[in-house]
Amino acid sequence: MYGDAAAVRRILTELGDTWAIVGLSANQRRAAYGVAGVLQRFGKRIVPVHPKAETVHGERGYGSLAEIPFPVDVVDVFVNSALAGPVADEAVTIGAKAVWFQLGVIDPEAYARTRAAGLTMVMDRCPAIEIPQLG
Repeated sequence: MYGDAAAVRRILTELGDTWAIVGLSANQRRAAYGVAGVLQRFGKRIVPVHPKAETVHGERGYGSLAEIPFPVDVVDVFVNSALAGPVADEAVTIGAKAVWFQLGVIDPEAYARTRAAGLTMVMDRCPAIEIPQLG
Protein backbone atom coordinates (compact mmCIF):
# COMPACT_ATOMS: atom_id res chain seq x y z
CA MET A 1 0.00 0.00 0.00
CA TYR A 2 1.43 3.32 -1.08
CA GLY A 3 0.17 5.81 1.47
CA ASP A 4 -0.92 4.76 4.88
CA ALA A 5 -3.93 6.15 6.72
CA ALA A 6 -1.78 8.79 8.42
CA ALA A 7 -0.52 10.11 5.07
CA VAL A 8 -4.06 10.17 3.67
CA ARG A 9 -5.33 12.10 6.70
CA ARG A 10 -2.37 14.50 6.62
CA ILE A 11 -2.96 15.38 2.96
CA LEU A 12 -6.69 15.82 3.44
CA THR A 13 -6.60 17.80 6.69
CA GLU A 14 -3.22 19.44 7.25
CA LEU A 15 -1.34 20.25 4.06
CA GLY A 16 -3.62 22.86 2.52
CA ASP A 17 -6.78 23.31 0.54
CA THR A 18 -5.57 24.20 -2.99
CA TRP A 19 -5.63 21.08 -5.14
CA ALA A 20 -4.35 21.06 -8.72
CA ILE A 21 -6.14 18.21 -10.47
CA VAL A 22 -4.09 17.02 -13.43
CA GLY A 23 -6.29 15.49 -16.10
CA LEU A 24 -9.44 17.40 -15.07
CA SER A 25 -11.55 18.58 -18.00
CA ALA A 26 -15.18 19.57 -18.45
CA ASN A 27 -16.04 16.00 -19.48
CA GLN A 28 -18.62 15.02 -16.87
CA ARG A 29 -18.23 11.31 -17.66
CA ARG A 30 -14.63 11.25 -16.42
CA ALA A 31 -13.82 10.28 -12.84
CA ALA A 32 -11.78 13.46 -12.33
CA TYR A 33 -14.90 15.58 -12.81
CA GLY A 34 -16.81 13.81 -10.03
CA VAL A 35 -13.86 13.71 -7.65
CA ALA A 36 -13.27 17.45 -8.15
CA GLY A 37 -16.88 18.11 -7.21
CA VAL A 38 -16.52 16.08 -4.01
CA LEU A 39 -13.33 17.93 -3.08
CA GLN A 40 -15.11 21.26 -3.59
CA ARG A 41 -17.98 20.17 -1.36
CA PHE A 42 -15.43 19.44 1.36
CA GLY A 43 -13.93 22.91 1.10
CA LYS A 44 -11.03 22.34 -1.26
CA ARG A 45 -10.17 24.82 -4.01
CA ILE A 46 -9.74 22.84 -7.21
CA VAL A 47 -7.48 23.93 -10.05
CA PRO A 48 -8.10 22.10 -13.34
CA VAL A 49 -4.89 21.17 -15.17
CA HIS A 50 -5.42 19.84 -18.68
CA PRO A 51 -4.05 20.71 -22.13
CA LYS A 52 -7.46 22.23 -22.99
CA ALA A 53 -7.22 24.54 -19.92
CA GLU A 54 -11.01 24.46 -19.52
CA THR A 55 -13.00 26.08 -16.73
CA VAL A 56 -14.44 23.27 -14.58
CA HIS A 57 -16.78 23.59 -11.59
CA GLY A 58 -16.37 27.37 -11.89
CA GLU A 59 -12.58 27.27 -11.58
CA ARG A 60 -10.23 28.47 -14.32
CA GLY A 61 -8.10 25.77 -15.89
CA TYR A 62 -4.41 25.81 -16.78
CA GLY A 63 -2.48 23.89 -19.41
CA SER A 64 0.20 22.72 -16.99
CA LEU A 65 1.22 22.93 -13.34
CA ALA A 66 3.91 25.46 -14.26
CA GLU A 67 1.26 27.87 -15.60
CA ILE A 68 -0.59 28.15 -12.26
CA PRO A 69 0.25 31.64 -10.90
CA PHE A 70 -0.32 30.85 -7.20
CA PRO A 71 0.86 28.19 -4.74
CA VAL A 72 -0.58 24.69 -4.98
CA ASP A 73 -0.74 22.46 -1.90
CA VAL A 74 -1.67 19.10 -3.40
CA VAL A 75 -1.30 17.74 -6.93
CA ASP A 76 -3.97 15.10 -7.65
CA VAL A 77 -3.02 13.01 -10.68
CA PHE A 78 -5.61 11.51 -13.05
CA VAL A 79 -3.31 10.54 -15.92
CA ASN A 80 -2.12 7.17 -17.16
CA SER A 81 0.53 5.58 -14.94
CA ALA A 82 3.09 5.87 -17.75
CA LEU A 83 2.65 9.67 -17.71
CA ALA A 84 2.31 10.15 -13.95
CA GLY A 85 6.00 10.22 -13.00
CA PRO A 86 6.79 13.46 -14.84
CA VAL A 87 3.72 15.06 -13.22
CA ALA A 88 5.01 14.09 -9.77
CA ASP A 89 8.41 15.56 -10.68
CA GLU A 90 6.73 18.80 -11.77
CA ALA A 91 4.81 18.88 -8.47
CA VAL A 92 8.16 18.85 -6.66
CA THR A 93 9.44 21.63 -8.94
CA ILE A 94 6.47 23.94 -8.27
CA GLY A 95 6.76 23.46 -4.51
CA ALA A 96 3.64 21.40 -3.82
CA LYS A 97 3.41 19.80 -0.38
CA ALA A 98 1.85 16.53 -1.50
CA VAL A 99 1.09 14.35 -4.51
CA TRP A 100 -1.92 12.06 -4.79
CA PHE A 101 -2.04 9.39 -7.51
CA GLN A 102 -5.62 8.28 -8.13
CA LEU A 103 -6.91 4.71 -8.13
CA GLY A 104 -5.07 2.73 -10.78
CA VAL A 105 -2.28 5.30 -11.17
CA ILE A 106 0.84 3.48 -10.01
CA ASP A 107 4.52 4.38 -10.44
CA PRO A 108 6.72 3.08 -7.60
CA GLU A 109 9.78 4.98 -8.86
CA ALA A 110 7.86 8.28 -8.89
CA TYR A 111 6.57 7.49 -5.40
CA ALA A 112 10.12 6.98 -4.13
CA ARG A 113 11.44 10.15 -5.85
CA THR A 114 8.58 12.28 -4.56
CA ARG A 115 8.93 11.04 -0.99
CA ALA A 116 12.72 11.49 -1.16
CA ALA A 117 12.09 15.12 -2.18
CA GLY A 118 10.17 15.58 1.09
CA LEU A 119 6.59 15.52 -0.18
CA THR A 120 3.81 13.46 1.35
CA MET A 121 2.43 11.06 -1.24
CA VAL A 122 -0.26 8.45 -1.63
CA MET A 123 -0.84 6.29 -4.66
CA ASP A 124 -3.69 4.13 -5.96
CA ARG A 125 -6.23 5.80 -3.63
CA CYS A 126 -9.13 8.21 -4.19
CA PRO A 127 -9.69 11.32 -2.05
CA ALA A 128 -13.42 11.26 -2.83
CA ILE A 129 -13.57 7.87 -1.10
CA GLU A 130 -11.25 8.83 1.76
CA ILE A 131 -12.44 12.33 2.72
CA PRO A 132 -16.01 11.42 3.81
CA GLN A 133 -14.54 8.76 6.13
CA LEU A 134 -12.39 11.21 8.10
CA GLY A 135 -15.14 12.06 10.57
